[in-house]
Amino acid sequence: MTTILRKLLFFMALIVIWEVTYRLNLHFEWMPTRSFPDLMGVLEQLYIGFFGEHKILLYAIFTSLKRLFIGFALALVIGTVLGILLARYKAVDDTLGSLIIALQSIPSIVWLPLAMIWFGRNDMAIIFIIVLGGTWSMALNTRMGFKNVQPLLLRAARTMGYSGFELFRKVTFPASIPYALTGARLAWAFNWRALIAAELLATGGLGSTLLFAADFFNMNLVVAIMVIISVMGIIMDQLVFQRVEQRVLTRWGLERV
Repeated sequence: MTTILRKLLFFMALIVIWEVTYRLNLHFEWMPTRSFPDLMGVLEQLYIGFFGEHKILLYAIFTSLKRLFIGFALALVIGTVLGILLARYKAVDDTLGSLIIALQSIPSIVWLPLAMIWFGRNDMAIIFIIVLGGTWSMALNTRMGFKNVQPLLLRAARTMGYSGFELFRKVTFPASIPYALTGARLAWAFNWRALIAAELLATGGLGSTLLFAADFFNMNLVVAIMVIISVMGIIMDQLVFQRVEQRVLTRWGLERV
């Protein structure tokens, strides 16, 4: 049985369980009916959101993705720079490294009141929250990647005459790539969480649409948004992260073709 077929059967089983649970709830009423989503209702909300007159889900996705990609790109750049500094300079690692570990434990949504005061209720505040959501994981994973380069590789490269930037470009950087890719995946996941949380108090985007649906007890729309977020996460992981990881690892000789 192929991997695709197994995944298809798994999702079909989940759909069957969902529909059976909904039907049982209608019969036994163990949960308020209006708060329990049904499959056809979710599909209806998806159709209306994408092809209806107002296309609210389509516009919400475009708004959220614009904010997300800007914040994600900034988080990757800032986190990578911080990670390199932490790995190369012990004084920076002993001081700024401890601060980054402390900041990582703070949920990014906690920064929202300050962001709104500093930037106002606009995209800048949301992007600021997104950047904070992914920067620290990217920095710590990049640091770990540079710190965990095998000493044998470094000694062999120095024996071959590599030093300075050439040693960094041909040995240290390629060896740290798996950790950086893990950091990017974590940053993407944290960025999504930060985005949805920040948009709950903003206008436009999936987060504000989710809050609107919850206020009017439209649980079908709430689940529809959850499905959209899940599907986009799967697409990003399967079509982007896994392919980039395979190509990069193969390019640098870290994995067999």
